[in-house]
Amino acid sequence: MYKAPRGTVDILPEEQAFWRYVEAKAAEVCQLYGYQRLDTPVFEEAALFTRSIGEGTDIVTKEMYVFKDRSGKQLALRPEGTAPVCRAYIEHGMDNLPQPVKLYYLAPAFRYERPQAGRYRQHYQFGCEAIGDGDPALDSEVIHMACQFFTSLGLKELTVQLNSIGCKSCRPEYIKALKGYYQERAADLCPDCKTRLEKNPLRLLDCKRQGCQHIADNSPRSTDYLCPECRSHFEVVTEFLRSLDLPFNFNHRLVRGLDYYTKTVFEVQPLAGGAQSALGGGGRYDDLIEQLGGKPTPAVGFAAGMDRVVLTLKKQGIPVPPLPLPEVFIAHLGNEAKGEAVKLAASLRSQGIGVVMASGDRSLKAQLRQANSLGTGYAIIIGEEEIKNRKLTLRNMVSGEQQSLTPAELRAVLGKGT
Repeated sequence: MYKAPRGTVDILPEEQAFWRYVEAKAAEVCQLYGYQRLDTPVFEEAALFTRSIGEGTDIVTKEMYVFKDRSGKQLALRPEGTAPVCRAYIEHGMDNLPQPVKLYYLAPAFRYERPQAGRYRQHYQFGCEAIGDGDPALDSEVIHMACQFFTSLGLKELTVQLNSIGCKSCRPEYIKALKGYYQERAADLCPDCKTRLEKNPLRLLDCKRQGCQHIADNSPRSTDYLCPECRSHFEVVTEFLRSLDLPFNFNHRLVRGLDYYTKTVFEVQPLAGGAQSALGGGGRYDDLIEQLGGKPTPAVGFAAGMDRVVLTLKKQGIPVPPLPLPEVFIAHLGNEAKGEAVKLAASLRSQGIGVVMASGDRSLKAQLRQANSLGTGYAIIIGEEEIKNRKLTLRNMVSGEQQSLTPAELRAVLGKGT
């Protein structure tokens, strides 16, 4: 018996209301901030991610789904959304458009990692990218936008974690201090962190093992090594956030899991869950477009894990609007009535009225039981009497009241008169 692969889930019909609610709120927020939707392929050249995310990251070394196509080209299922957006920005000459170019996406992503609640091997991301402007006001706007998205969903008790990890000018000095600190404690590190110490020291701060977290808590702080430009940029970002009355916490361990970040990084987390339940985050990535072959182009963005957002909505008991139900159920008795039901269903649907027509030849009682289970507001009954009198019986499924109507009267009652 086949089952969904480990780390994947089926989003069943009864779950769809949550997902459509989150998607609709995402689109609403993007419209408010001037973002346009972009859809990129589900797979890209693997080198795009190796180059952008970083060869020493867990995503590249452990989690990417990599394969060769029939031509021998090395491809990868998309593990995150920013690199494909940047590739599209370069490929389609978007640098010639008014800057910044604001883009958003709703897309599946794939990472081979240990499945847990809200974190799956196929998961879904909502992301926004503002490309082409280095203004720190844009950083604060993106952080504010992320928070507005979460609060628009009704989520409560959230915290913003904030840090600056500097740029390619000042970060080397910080990396040197970080390596020196960790080398003195190398014997106490987990096997993964011993590898990170040699290949990618910044990832040491992102380790989830408790022993390594204690070491990271007392590690050097990136903000102590910022160059004047990065320090000024970060100060302006925090000033704007305060002016927006958006509370945040400085978190010197926050580095994000991708190598392309520069300067501002942030995460939005539930107060009760901490970093391992982060709903989303992002930051600035001023060097990424150039790394991928474009000209130097500053950029900033964020992404939210939709699976974890849905899970948090449920945990906080936040109601979501139900999806529209079919308005009408058509019950029929006999072959001639079924033929009339087919024509009536088509006619009502052409008028924008949702219809479910009974199938098979069950009793009227069984058909009305189905109508009730579907939650339809009305049931239309067609039998010998209705055909003889050229009328239809309309039953209100809430009150149980019935009335005999002509087709024209029926349309008027349903509010779709022509």
